[in-house]
Amino acid sequence: MKIFKKIVALPTLIFVALFSCSSGDSGDKNTPGNTSTVVINTEIVGITTQLPNGNGTGMVKFNVSPNNATSYKIVFGDGETLETTTATFTHTYTSSGTKTYEVQVTAFDGLKYFSATKSIVVYVAPTEVWGDEFDVDGAPNSSKWGYDLGAGGWGNNEPQYYTNRLDNAIVQGGVLKIITKKETYSGSSYTSARLLSKGKFSFKYGKVEFRAKMPSGGGTWPALWMLGDNIDTASWPACGEIDVMEHLGNQMNKIYGTLHYPGHSGATADGSTTMISNADTEFHLYSVDWRADYIKFYVDNQLFKTFANTASTPFNDKFFLIINCAIGGNFGGTIDPNFVSSTFEIDYVRVYN
Repeated sequence: MKIFKKIVALPTLIFVALFSCSSGDSGDKNTPGNTSTVVINTEIVGITTQLPNGNGTGMVKFNVSPNNATSYKIVFGDGETLETTTATFTHTYTSSGTKTYEVQVTAFDGLKYFSATKSIVVYVAPTEVWGDEFDVDGAPNSSKWGYDLGAGGWGNNEPQYYTNRLDNAIVQGGVLKIITKKETYSGSSYTSARLLSKGKFSFKYGKVEFRAKMPSGGGTWPALWMLGDNIDTASWPACGEIDVMEHLGNQMNKIYGTLHYPGHSGATADGSTTMISNADTEFHLYSVDWRADYIKFYVDNQLFKTFANTASTPFNDKFFLIINCAIGGNFGGTIDPNFVSSTFEIDYVRVYN
């Protein structure tokens, strides 16, 4: 009888061992045909031919098979995890841009754990963190914009006097109008305006979009640009300058994108140009994608310059925004003797994370 008990006990122990040591065991449980194979099915919301990685919401629908497990643990690859008893769930990714995530799902059937991984590529649209739609008529919003005032050439022998008058800067019909005029004012022969967000808004890294229509007339020099917050202590060009867009009335339809910093400023600045059509009769989108490793310049979402940003440049601190229209000077060039007035129109400014 003792011998019989030993013979029976041995396979019993083996049977128990087989089912008590499966947690974390990879074995062959994910091999094709195995009923315990975990399959991760995903649907990235909003995929189209034009948007192969989703519509920008970052939402992904998951369905895991088998769907009869006792519980599931999901690691989404963005630092977030989920423990649930259902095989169907959703997750929203929030980091902007197009990124690859490694998703891991572990299913528990009451006895064993089974796991699988899957890589997905998801596009998340940037989130607007600041902007001005210029939708309230009158003076520009004083909570967002201040003014640079006066004359003195502004470092480029420019003849205009910058004012804060409605004659030179006004919001009308959903656009900001920077009006450059030929007139005698405080000893200057031209007036215009220069708005800036200094002391009201600044940011480090992100995407900036300006939708604007250029003024016309030889000598006009509109600009959409940014300066380092530390300009009062570091001075220029040590503070850094990012010119999202510059245009010259003497070079119609030629768009400049430029960076100024130590060793590359003024005439030796790091810049590129691109040609467009109807710059002064149609609105175009001028934007910069500014990150720790690069700065990219676009017109109407067409890339025309890429700058390799590094820790050694001044483009790793907060910057504020500037909108202005100069006339003449070293860069603006000869002013048309028949020039009377011209308007630089900005439909909106938007800053994304």
